[in-house]
Amino acid sequence: MVANDLARAITTLGEELAGGETNPNAAEFHVEVEGTSRDLHPILRDEVYRIAGEALRNAFKHAQAKQIEVEIHYDDRQVRVRVRDNGKGIDAMRPNEDGRPGHYGLRGKSERTKLMGGKLAVWSELDSGTEVALRIPASRAYETAPARRRSWLPEKLSGNDTDIRS
Repeated sequence: MVANDLARAITTLGEELAGGETNPNAAEFHVEVEGTSRDLHPILRDEVYRIAGEALRNAFKHAQAKQIEVEIHYDDRQVRVRVRDNGKGIDAMRPNEDGRPGHYGLRGKSERTKLMGGKLAVWSELDSGTEVALRIPASRAYETAPARRRSWLPEKLSGNDTDIRS
């Protein structure tokens, strides 16, 4: 078993949301893992969990979806997390609202992903659902990266980094 199991954490959150008041449409929830689970750098794992968790909360609370799924894909090149729903889509006038405390908003999610060295893509179409896809290169994501590369993330996220050298 992987010590910092992202799939287990996301599954637990999704099941809580599926069973609570945030699921008025009784959406079905599913997590799929492709590839062999690997330990992620702990701080990066927490950031990925927060981004995926907010996408899940939004899907359950706002999408009016019947199905919500998360796909976590591990391979030698990257880790990828996708949160998809078949709901109403994102209103084009609201995607970058960042004003609520404790919420990243799409702009904030994108900025956090960029700080991790990854990419965030959001696709949405009215009445066709939404997909939030996060990709992070293996060299940044996996705990087994060489020791000299492990220290970049805490400095980057704290805003204290001046120059990252490989």
